[in-house]
Amino acid sequence: MARKSRFQYFLSDVLTYTPLLKMVLVLLALWLAFSTAFYFAEQGEAGSQIDSYESALYWGVAAFSTAGIADTPRSALSMLIGGLWIVIGSGVFFGTIVATITTYFTRPLRRPAKQIVDTIEYNLEQLEDLSIEELDLLKETVDSLIVSMERIKEMQSAVGD
Repeated sequence: MARKSRFQYFLSDVLTYTPLLKMVLVLLALWLAFSTAFYFAEQGEAGSQIDSYESALYWGVAAFSTAGIADTPRSALSMLIGGLWIVIGSGVFFGTIVATITTYFTRPLRRPAKQIVDTIEYNLEQLEDLSIEELDLLKETVDSLIVSMERIKEMQSAVGD
C-alpha cells in the first residue's frame, strides 16, 4: 500500500472534516437555480442577450464573479433575481471559505481525543497480534482514560449543581 503524501492527507482532512464539499454542492445548486430563473425572466425581453440557457449559465458565473462582465438584466424581475444571486452566492462562497479554514485549523484542538480513540480502535483490530506487554499497556491506557473521563464528568456535574 502506497504511503499518502502530505497533500493527500490535507485534501482528505479538508474533504472529510470541513463543510467544503457540501457547500460547493449548495453553491452549484444555487447557481443552476438562479441561472434558470434568470433565463425565464429574460425570455422575450427586448434587447436581452440571454437567448439560451447556456447564456444564462454564463451570466450566472459572470455576475457571481463580480468582474463586471455580466450582461445587464432587462426586466425588473431579472434585476431582482440577479441581485439576489450576487448577494446570496457571494455570501455562500465566502462563508464556505471562512468555515472551511476555521474548521480545518480548529480541528487539531479536538484531535487528541480522536487520536486516542483511533489508536484504541486500531489496537483492538490488531488484538491477536499484540504481545502480553502491549495488551497490559492498552488496558492501563483505557483504564486511565476511563478514570479521567469519570473525574471530568464528576466535576461537570458538581459545577452544574
